[in-house]
Amino acid sequence: MTRTDGHLLDDLDHEDHGRPPSDEHLDQRDQPTELLGHLSPRESREQLQPDPRQEELARRRADAAQWRDAFAALYDPVTFRHFEAFGVGPGWRCWEAGAGGTTVVSWLAKRVGPTGKVIATATDTSWADSPARPPVELRVHDIAVQDPPGEGFDLVHARLVLGRVPDRERALRALVKALRPGGRLLVEDTDAALQPLICPDEYGPEQQLANRLRHAVRTVLADHGVDLAHGRTLPRLLRAAGLRQVEADAGFPVTSRACAGLESATVRQLRSRLVATGLVTDHDIDRHLSHISSGEMDLAAPALISAWGRKA
Repeated sequence: MTRTDGHLLDDLDHEDHGRPPSDEHLDQRDQPTELLGHLSPRESREQLQPDPRQEELARRRADAAQWRDAFAALYDPVTFRHFEAFGVGPGWRCWEAGAGGTTVVSWLAKRVGPTGKVIATATDTSWADSPARPPVELRVHDIAVQDPPGEGFDLVHARLVLGRVPDRERALRALVKALRPGGRLLVEDTDAALQPLICPDEYGPEQQLANRLRHAVRTVLADHGVDLAHGRTLPRLLRAAGLRQVEADAGFPVTSRACAGLESATVRQLRSRLVATGLVTDHDIDRHLSHISSGEMDLAAPALISAWGRKA
């Protein structure tokens, strides 16, 4: 199964460490004390020892949550601006393809109201911290291999999806197929090759180190099949898919707290793979994270290209 929930960084982290152990595979020391009956003093002491696996899992979850929050803070306003220009409102039927968090889904749900519908799909829905309630329907779905979860949608949105699936033409056809005549498709993706630097103003050794790490990040992503120049191709792809009135825009934040949060979460999640490239060392990463925490670095986020069009 190909992860298409907009967060490749989570995927790579899971590849590094293996999937977290499920409850049915944990040994007794992973179970609550009250479920184990009478324990000897030695067993009780062992029970109280921290479980490195659980600590690592908690760390990875925290890094992934920070990445999602920072990305949403940076790019949700762009996405919502387009939704507002489309006139999303009561009664609209929307498909959020490859959903990677709650912010976009919640915004759409409020706009479409009880007479509308928002279907949110992803290969991994673990980010949902509570059951979906109308008008939202949450489904496990892989756009890389499965048909759309319905047709006749007024709006289909996919962010950080197409650049991460092997058969992009098939996935794009699925997005277009799901639209009603006149329905809108909004596809958004970053273009790391268009804006390759984390520090556009490279005036000192800290900024030079940051850009060297950014080069290593691009290398890791490219090695795992991410098209670093995919964003710029979106207008052409949407026209080739038969959409009309195709337009696009692009932009990137130059510095903010969210930029710093996105960078630190990215580096922590990819740490072992960055070192494996041979382009940076653990010491380089520690120095870079320290520079970020100082609050004095002007860190830019990747360029986000948004492209949209109507179905004939």
